[in-house]
Amino acid sequence: MASFGTTHQDTRERTIDVLENRITEEFPGVPFRRAFTSGVVIDRLKSNYGIEVKDLKGAMENLQSEGVTDIYIQPFLIIGGLEFEKILRAARDFMKKSSNTIVRVGTPLLWDDSDYRSIAGMLGSLGERPLVLMGHGSKHSADVSYDRLSEVFRKKGFDNIFLGSIEGSAGIDHVISSLDGSEAGSVTLKPFMLVAGDHVKNDMASDEEDSWKSILEENGYKVHIDMIPLGEMEKIQEMFLMKLKEVLIS
Repeated sequence: MASFGTTHQDTRERTIDVLENRITEEFPGVPFRRAFTSGVVIDRLKSNYGIEVKDLKGAMENLQSEGVTDIYIQPFLIIGGLEFEKILRAARDFMKKSSNTIVRVGTPLLWDDSDYRSIAGMLGSLGERPLVLMGHGSKHSADVSYDRLSEVFRKKGFDNIFLGSIEGSAGIDHVISSLDGSEAGSVTLKPFMLVAGDHVKNDMASDEEDSWKSILEENGYKVHIDMIPLGEMEKIQEMFLMKLKEVLIS
C-alpha cells in the first residue's frame, strides 16, 4: 500500500495501520509491504523516531528479493494528482529494469463516477448542520476532482456541503462566499483528507488566526470541529479494499 505518509503516530495508527491490517487479514500469507511516497516524511520518521519506511522502489526491490514476480500497488490517495503520477512512474521504471516482474497499480479514492456517488452519499448522511470540508487541493490538473465532487453533492441534493481546499482553486474564501448564500449560523468543519496530520491540526482546527476555524469564526460562524479524517471511516477503507481486489483480478 502506497501513501504519502505522515509523521503523526496517532493518525497513522487509526488510518494507515488499520487499512494495512485489513489488507493482510483479507489476503493471509501474501507478502505485504508499506511504502510512502514522501521522501521528507520518510527522512523525518527515521531521524526523529528511528522508524524506517521504504519508498516505492525500495519496497518493490524488497519483494523482488523474496522471489515475488507479481506486485500490486494500492494507492492510499484521494485524487490522481502528483503523488499518483509518482507511483505510476515508479511502477513503469521498475518494470523496465525488471523484465520478469509485473507491477499493477490500483486507483485513488476519486476515480470513476461510482466513486464520486459513493463519497457523496457517505458524507451527505453526516447530519443536518452545514458541513465544511477542507481538502488538500493541488496545482495538478486533477484538482478538478474537487469541483466534480461538489457538483455531485449538488446533484444529489446535498446543498449543505461545502468543499474547499488549502492548495487548490477553491479555498476558504470560496467556501465562505458559498456559505453566505446559505444563511447558515453554525457549521461542522471536517477534513476531506485521509489522515489528520499537520494540515488538519493546524491549518484546519487550530486557534491560529489563519486557520479555517478562526477564519470562519471571524466571519460570524459558530464552528463545530470533526477531527475524523476520511481514512478513519470504515466505508472509505472498504472502498480501498475493493479497489485492490479489482486490480488483483484485472
